[in-house]
Amino acid sequence: MVKDIIQKQREFFLTNKTLDINFRKEALLKLKKLLLEHKEELFDAFLKDFNKNSFDVITSEFISLINEINFMVKHMKKFFKPKRVSTGIINFPSKGKIIHEPYGNVLIISPWNYPLLLSIDPLIGAIAGGNTVILRPSESTKNVSNIIEKILSNFDEGFIKVFRGDREKTQELLDEKFDFIFFTGSVNVGKMIYEKASKHLTPVCLELGGKSPCIVDKDADLKIAYKRIAWGKFLNAGQTCVAPDHVLVHESIKDEFIKGLIKEIKYRYYKEGKLTSEFPFIINKKQFDRLVNLIDKDKVVFGGNHHDLLIEPTIITDVTYDDPIMKEEIFGPLLPILTFKDINEEIEKINKMEHPLALYYFGKNKEVINNVINKIRYGGGCINDTIMHLTPEKLGFGGVGQSGLYSYHGFNSLRLFTHEKSILIKGKLEVNTKYLPHTKSKFKFVEKMINK
Repeated sequence: MVKDIIQKQREFFLTNKTLDINFRKEALLKLKKLLLEHKEELFDAFLKDFNKNSFDVITSEFISLINEINFMVKHMKKFFKPKRVSTGIINFPSKGKIIHEPYGNVLIISPWNYPLLLSIDPLIGAIAGGNTVILRPSESTKNVSNIIEKILSNFDEGFIKVFRGDREKTQELLDEKFDFIFFTGSVNVGKMIYEKASKHLTPVCLELGGKSPCIVDKDADLKIAYKRIAWGKFLNAGQTCVAPDHVLVHESIKDEFIKGLIKEIKYRYYKEGKLTSEFPFIINKKQFDRLVNLIDKDKVVFGGNHHDLLIEPTIITDVTYDDPIMKEEIFGPLLPILTFKDINEEIEKINKMEHPLALYYFGKNKEVINNVINKIRYGGGCINDTIMHLTPEKLGFGGVGQSGLYSYHGFNSLRLFTHEKSILIKGKLEVNTKYLPHTKSKFKFVEKMINK
């Protein structure tokens, strides 16, 4: 079954249909049309899977996909035009060209937290790059995955095929040879996929995660910080890889910050003391139990209530790096708050940890901002905001070190899903220096070249 699917895709790729830019554009426009046609079905599927409302689906998943397709359709032709480069005097007369060509058969494995966005966004890049694709969506969001499969069944399965199955089936899939693998998910699974791919020397893009800190300095505009941190943390009930994992707040404003943040949460997420019915559920019992076990009731200053698969926005204070909640990525609506005295000392601490996928800083001092940007290694981030660095098509998204490998979105996706081939086109004339015999005059000639 798996071998048959892969073989069919290899045969389709060898027809050279995907090398045609117009074929790719038509496929992307068709995908856009299908997404819009199935929008209401997707809204219903998100509600069934984990109570994600239609507004959040549009703003956190749909808009990005439509913008990405529009970007690709607009810029593809120019990007894939062969680029002329100089080849140096040693190759005179000659021409140099750089050509972006597709890898071939691509495997995309997507997660459950943004099941539409993180399935279709890399798919857009793979299509634009001229590849065939096998997409393995998450089984934890079966309703959304069903609609994704329904949408993509409108394409020739030699071009795009949705592969469904349990962990064992996925392992079987990974035992096969692909030309490129794109994975979004946990660090542990990412390591396993990387190991599997290494047997075939298959290039891999890993979009992982980590404990993304949010620093609130003493000169921060707190009204802005309350609003943007609460939104970024509790979007999708905290089940966002780039959500602020924890807040590092300057000790001089700790009490004021906590008080203001609680007020903001009550205003945005509660009505008459009751949590809004639109707040998303935790995806499954396993994740729910894991998060509940991280709640230290003695340190909770707001929230902490939980039932069924719902956990309220929860603020936990007096947290240290030794607490259990700081030993793993939270990935839920629990917000630990730590304090710091000196921002430079905090920068040193962060750099001694695994590099986070994102980092956020709230403050006004330009020198400190430059230090946060340039002296800490992290995938990407924002100054005086959270999460929004993902939205511009011209900003790539990806991790570094433990948080990921390579980036995508916009032009980065076009580069990611293609191989950059270098071509030298030589004329008849040439300098014969490179050929035997190696005379003294030839040696003097080449010696002059290295002494320039």
